Amino acid sequence: MADFLDQVPSTESKRCQRAFLVGIQTSDMAEGEATELLVELEELVQNLRIDVVETVLVNLRQPTPATLIGSGKADEIVARAKEIGADLIVFDESLTPAQQRNWEALSGLAVIDREEVILDIFADRASTREAVIQVALARMQYSLPRLTRAWTHLSRQRGGGGGGGSMGGEGETQLEQDRRLVNDRITRLKRELGEVRKQRSVQRQKRQRVPVPTAAIVGYTNAGKSSLLNAVTGASVLAEDKLFATLDPTTRQLLLRGNQKLLVTDTVGFIRRLPHRLVEAFKATLEEAIVADFLIHVLDVTAPNVAAHHATTLGVLRELGADEKRMLTVFNKVDAADEAHLMRARALAPDAIFLSARSGEGLPELVDQCLELIADAFGQMELLIPHARYDLIARAHQIGHVQHEEQLDEGVLLKVRIPPNQQAPYHAFVRAK
Repeated sequence: MADFLDQVPSTESKRCQRAFLVGIQTSDMAEGEATELLVELEELVQNLRIDVVETVLVNLRQPTPATLIGSGKADEIVARAKEIGADLIVFDESLTPAQQRNWEALSGLAVIDREEVILDIFADRASTREAVIQVALARMQYSLPRLTRAWTHLSRQRGGGGGGGSMGGEGETQLEQDRRLVNDRITRLKRELGEVRKQRSVQRQKRQRVPVPTAAIVGYTNAGKSSLLNAVTGASVLAEDKLFATLDPTTRQLLLRGNQKLLVTDTVGFIRRLPHRLVEAFKATLEEAIVADFLIHVLDVTAPNVAAHHATTLGVLRELGADEKRMLTVFNKVDAADEAHLMRARALAPDAIFLSARSGEGLPELVDQCLELIADAFGQMELLIPHARYDLIARAHQIGHVQHEEQLDEGVLLKVRIPPNQQAPYHAFVRAK
């Protein structure tokens, strides 16, 4: 599968080393918000191991079809980029394929937008078959409208070998051939992604045969989600201090008080202006959040734009149809926070849990609240089951969490939490109060 990523030019393949960043402040945007986005773009670009030599914030009243911003400002940016020796211009705004081509013709430099930066970072982080397929699909879809006759390298990759694959009739242009080639690859990737989703569905069905409560950790990228998973489960999960360190869901079992089990899944981080095509491509991965019994929303309490991070995560969950799920809001990194950070966080989410995955502070409260949510989802039943129905007693141990068991003359008394979708056979044995 790695060959799919090689077929779409990336920022790094252009060997760019010095970037000039262009932020856009539209009429409906506060200057502070535009500045924060530009700072975030700088961090994104640096994650591609590219030096940011200068940034500029442009006020945009009315977009122009050719270059997004006016020709006078465009000339200024090109002149400045050349003056400082930049070999890459990066826009913190989506460029149309025509605008991107116009900018490259005007400047003679590589020109990309925020979406391409994020796609390149995802490609850099992808390590498993599932992540590679998902990133490759998103990049192919992004590249399709940007194909030009310069993409002649695609014609040399048809069929995977000498003479493999027809390139169409004699009248077919190189551009038409390239578009058809990319469309064919998109179709193949979607088919493979469908197989991945089937595999995930089978895995979930196997887990549901012996139901255990599930929680998904969600949140803005680099908020400390993987560190929290490590802290609460003792798992060894990659927890690097960089954007999008986690692309694949990692599930670990947490053993709570009273021998209560909980499956906790770490998920891919979100970011403002996350390309819709990435959300679509990563639905196979994000389904773990959709099907979880509840969510743990992790925020970096020290992040200057934590309110925007909070809103972004809720927006992506809404897009996935998971925004109505029960959710614990967690502010991480309190060991590095000051009182101003804490006051701002309390105003944003008064019922949140404050903790440090690094020091362990606040973890017991998180465990307590997880137990409360499990109790709500897996309501406790008090059952008196006849001795002759040992099959139901054994099944209760398999699918539920038995808190108390007592042998009585008339049967076995059980206090047990059983998933709602497994309770029907037990309704006849609920003990009368």
